[in-house]
Amino acid sequence: MDTHGDAPADPIDYRFSLANERTFLAWIRTALGLLAGGVAVQALAEQFSTPEFRRALAASCTALAVVLATVARSRWLRVEATMRCGDQLPDSVLVPMLAFGVSVIALAAGVAVVVS
Repeated sequence: MDTHGDAPADPIDYRFSLANERTFLAWIRTALGLLAGGVAVQALAEQFSTPEFRRALAASCTALAVVLATVARSRWLRVEATMRCGDQLPDSVLVPMLAFGVSVIALAAGVAVVVS
């Protein structure tokens, strides 16, 4: 038995790795939904107060989608590596980040609807 930590870690149960992958794909679907929402706002929501506000709202959706997809990828890699090492899973910033971002976008869209 190697006591120096040089021995390879036991392989993780494939179900955990697949669950991590499904979680990653869920975040990617959410990012794609935000991207589609941004495109829809820009293309279809002409009743919003001004074109500049519409562009800002669409850009916010798109920016949140890019950030979410990027952070989801790094989280997937970090969780996979952590599981292989047998360590405790890291905390996630994705949930609060997404909740805050969507809340701000929804509030802005609500204001735009009321003002229009």
